[in-house]
Amino acid sequence: MTPVLVIGNGESRKNIDIPPLRNDFTLIGCNAIHRDLTVDHLVCCDRRMAEEATDNPRTEDTVVHVRDSWFNYFRKIKKNKNVRCVPAIPYQGTDKQDYPDHWGSGCYAVLLGATLSQDVTIIGFDLYGIDNKVNNIYKDTTNYSKQESSAVDPSYWIYQIGKVFQYFPNTQFTIRNNADWIMPREWQHTNVKFQPLVL
Repeated sequence: MTPVLVIGNGESRKNIDIPPLRNDFTLIGCNAIHRDLTVDHLVCCDRRMAEEATDNPRTEDTVVHVRDSWFNYFRKIKKNKNVRCVPAIPYQGTDKQDYPDHWGSGCYAVLLGATLSQDVTIIGFDLYGIDNKVNNIYKDTTNYSKQESSAVDPSYWIYQIGKVFQYFPNTQFTIRNNADWIMPREWQHTNVKFQPLVL
């Protein structure tokens, strides 16, 4: 089973040369990453992002995963045969953050990775803002926040990705980020390890 690399759009990944990694990993990306490179799987929960992605010739050989509510539109009306639904959440909960509509592209990308391999490496999931401002390499571009926007509260991301770690105990997750990055307490499972980026 090929190892998976799940790529978030946090600014910690901006100096990582990703294309050569296709030789060693199945690549899963989120949202606008298709502007810069080709991945094997792309997760787009927002309809505008999915529209942009499916209109890009670069995604011709990419499987694009969308919410169930958009599947018929992209598959049957736009006739894009590469579109799939995001994977089902592996548990049922009663809190707002447990509902599928409150899971975003990054969390679904990690979940997708766990369904494809028992060896998952995660980059670009910075979680925290930079000086309390948005942390995303695509800020100030179409469909993204302005660079002066306040950082997004990461609590849902932390909770939901923590659930993936919990429900896939036989999968080894490796998180790579800057050396001063702090792993959330909710992610501290025996199947999760942190490795600092060496650039």
